[in-house]
Amino acid sequence: MKITFISDTHTKHRELTKDLPGGNVLIHSGDILNSGRIMSELEDFCDWLIEDVKKIYEDIVIIAGNHDFLFENSKKDEAEKLVRDTGAFYLNDSGCEINGVKFWGSPIQPAFFNWAFNRARNEETANDPLDYHDHGCDLIKPHWDMIPEDTDVLITHGPPYGVLDECKDGRKVGCEILMEKVLEVKPKIHVFGHIHEQYGSVLGEDTTFINASSLNRRYKYSNKPISLCLKMEK
Repeated sequence: MKITFISDTHTKHRELTKDLPGGNVLIHSGDILNSGRIMSELEDFCDWLIEDVKKIYEDIVIIAGNHDFLFENSKKDEAEKLVRDTGAFYLNDSGCEINGVKFWGSPIQPAFFNWAFNRARNEETANDPLDYHDHGCDLIKPHWDMIPEDTDVLITHGPPYGVLDECKDGRKVGCEILMEKVLEVKPKIHVFGHIHEQYGSVLGEDTTFINASSLNRRYKYSNKPISLCLKMEK
């Protein structure tokens, strides 16, 4: 199965078209939008999926990210329907299976400021008004507990702790609890984005980790789609 990975396109998806190689599956790991609340931006993204992407990929798998408020607010049902009407799989703590390969996707991330899909790392930080939603956050662990043990390709918006998660100031902002789950499940691939300056891939003992952020820290398209062939054991 030839899979292409992109993420954090922030409405600049059409700039990627020339660099998409085509294949079996295209995966987008979230942050489709900018401010995240303009439906016309999502409509243009879905038009792009139909007009360009569907011509060169058999299947498309998409999750939302912290900029994609439409998928969490009162427009949630409309936003999800727009994506699914293109023929793409939209995952939100859910999975799909394509030709025997099991995908699982979640937009959830450790909370910071008032972005979408925020969840607290622990009880102590769940109601911290300096970092999280004023109304407090649910905990992140129940979301990671939902990841099935037989997941082949894990798609999250944020990275696990210690892998392609370092900000320019040196802080590692990935999720420790997510990393624990990845080490338990051992997916063949774990793809994410979110930290634009950490674009690239790392080959772990059991899992290939991919930060597929398409834009750099200045929100310019500079990171080409990453593709690989996934070979499944019979």
